[in-house]
Amino acid sequence: MRPRKSLVAAAVAAVLMPDVSFAQNTPAAPAATLPTIEVVGRRQSGAYHADEASGTKTDLPLRELPQAVRVMSRQTLDDLGTTRLDDSLDYVGGISRQNHFGGLWDNIAIRGLAGDVSNGMSLLLNGFSGNRGFNAPRDTANIERIEFLKGPASSLYGTSEPGGTLNLVTKKPLWKPGHSIEAYVGSYDFYRLTLDTTGPITPNFAYRLNVALEDRGSIRDYVDTQRAMVAPAFSWRISGVTRLDYSGEWLRHKTPLDRGVVAINDQLGAVPRNRFLGEPADGDVKVENQTHQLVLEHDFSSRWSGKLGLAYKGGTLNGFSTEPQPTLQPDNRTLRRQRRFRDYDSDDISVQGEVTGKFKTGALEHELMLGSEAYRFKIDQLLLRANPTNAAPYAIDVLAPVYGQPQPVPGPNTYTREEQTNLALYLQDTVKLGAQWRLLLGLRHDRYDQELQDRRTNVTTTQSPNATSPRMGLSFLPNNTLTLYASAGKSFRPNTGASAAGTAFDPETGKAYEAGVKWEAVDKSMGGTLAVFDIRKKNVLTADPANAAFSIAAGEVRSRGFDADLSGQLSRAWRINASFTYNDVSVLKDNTLEIGGRLLNVPRVNGSMLLVYEGALGDSGRYGLGGGVTHTSRRLGEARTQAQAAAGTPAFELPQYTTAKLVAYWRMSSTFRLSLDVDNLFDKTYYTNSFQRTWVAVGAPRTITLGAQMKF
Repeated sequence: MRPRKSLVAAAVAAVLMPDVSFAQNTPAAPAATLPTIEVVGRRQSGAYHADEASGTKTDLPLRELPQAVRVMSRQTLDDLGTTRLDDSLDYVGGISRQNHFGGLWDNIAIRGLAGDVSNGMSLLLNGFSGNRGFNAPRDTANIERIEFLKGPASSLYGTSEPGGTLNLVTKKPLWKPGHSIEAYVGSYDFYRLTLDTTGPITPNFAYRLNVALEDRGSIRDYVDTQRAMVAPAFSWRISGVTRLDYSGEWLRHKTPLDRGVVAINDQLGAVPRNRFLGEPADGDVKVENQTHQLVLEHDFSSRWSGKLGLAYKGGTLNGFSTEPQPTLQPDNRTLRRQRRFRDYDSDDISVQGEVTGKFKTGALEHELMLGSEAYRFKIDQLLLRANPTNAAPYAIDVLAPVYGQPQPVPGPNTYTREEQTNLALYLQDTVKLGAQWRLLLGLRHDRYDQELQDRRTNVTTTQSPNATSPRMGLSFLPNNTLTLYASAGKSFRPNTGASAAGTAFDPETGKAYEAGVKWEAVDKSMGGTLAVFDIRKKNVLTADPANAAFSIAAGEVRSRGFDADLSGQLSRAWRINASFTYNDVSVLKDNTLEIGGRLLNVPRVNGSMLLVYEGALGDSGRYGLGGGVTHTSRRLGEARTQAQAAAGTPAFELPQYTTAKLVAYWRMSSTFRLSLDVDNLFDKTYYTNSFQRTWVAVGAPRTITLGAQMKF
């Protein structure tokens, strides 16, 4: 056991074994009433369903918005027992897991379309870009809710994927004191301790502080993780119409880079799920992130307001790794490996300014938002690599591994400095066309400049693409519970890198069409959305037929299907969260990939359901008991080429899987609570994502986590 793990484990034990004699002296909540929602720590009896999302940049209720938006509330995150963003993804329609860079970042596709292979998914943090540079897996200790904004978001946020964008909303300071300490211990040496404290310091100044310390083992040999997060925030009421808010976060994440297991003869299972195919002597790769956001808001009048925001995000990634080559040797057990060293550093500064006003033109009611954004992003990337040779194969026997062999010294491979700047103007008008119609119009223009310097060759590549991204949507409200809507929009995302001729690539562009129906209960306790979509994306990077070592922007893909989400209160005692997706994603045009073939890691069908019941235990407090189930169908596990398709070579696929979980808690008193989470209840062996046959990520086995939450 590592020394630091001993400290975390000791702190966890102190919280898990408190003197709880006061539980018998505190009367339980009456059976006929629900307890008050807690403002810090894990919640119970809170809402699953939300009727607004800050990421839409409009006060229009979600039921009236011509767009599919799924908000995962803090109550849902707590009932799922999430500690990382990744824990919540299987419970939202249209989401599929993508290559997670050996466990060093989060990565998903929304409606089948993933982001840049080097930058990952489209992600916002409180409306600011959150995915430029390299980011460790997101911790949920300071997250209030997750907004899944489906469909193109370029009309508001610029460069993004047409399938959708995530907006993480952090916890804000509260003007009522509240404090919570939570401790967790679980299978495979899992220890976690969190602090959430908030309240006013003066009548006009409030703070919030979230802290998380975690040591996490795993079923994977030689792979454990240590992370620490500190997230301060404050809110200053400068006057009755002016407020200044600050949100910060520092996160350190350390773990070996783990590419997973390999398939032998395209079959998974011969290599056990615990087997690590890297080299333990490499040690950890360390990712550090820091974020600072400052937002000034001012009300000019009862109908007009302004906002000015400044954000900084910095990140580093540093460490050695040993990573498998794409194929096994002919004996089907010898795997050559490549040793790498990475040293990445990035800085991202952005500023946003917005003015919002409400006014009428005749019988029409407008909510107009005019905004401008600028950012400067710099990233330095140094990658050293040692390739195997016949003289020094640096191989491992995947069926009988032996570690500790001499390690090759990596040599120069990539040494670049990239700078991106962008200036954008955007406009959104939400119009109420009487009682039953809503019209949303959006337009954004981006002026983008990129300079990529290859420090090994002293070659500099520049590009300055401009993009105009419109969006239009219309909603019809036939009654006070139903909405019919349709929308269309465009997206763009610059391609990084350069062609064989040293020229920049044209940016990816996308068009998305969506139509759907929304339902919301009269009391807003439950709601759901069913949406159909058709998306096409052009200028996807594909292999250059004249030079296989380079790419050209000539690919085209399509995604179409439908997704559904339902969340809320079935009754006073029952909560539900459910989703279902059918997604047909295919390659329409490419130089090397199979035409009509699928995209990596995108299942045609996936779905989920979470049900939680809460009841009273007489004089012993309250309890909650529930369970969840997720299903993911077969997925393409490695890109299939036209040559392989012509030769009849079978595609490599990841098998379908279904997992179940159990959630339970006992609220012994108003200040003390015990929780139990069992994930992968039936201990299924499954594989979450892959990049190639020798990089297949393994799902977690059955894990049991016991937690204690104390409020004071």
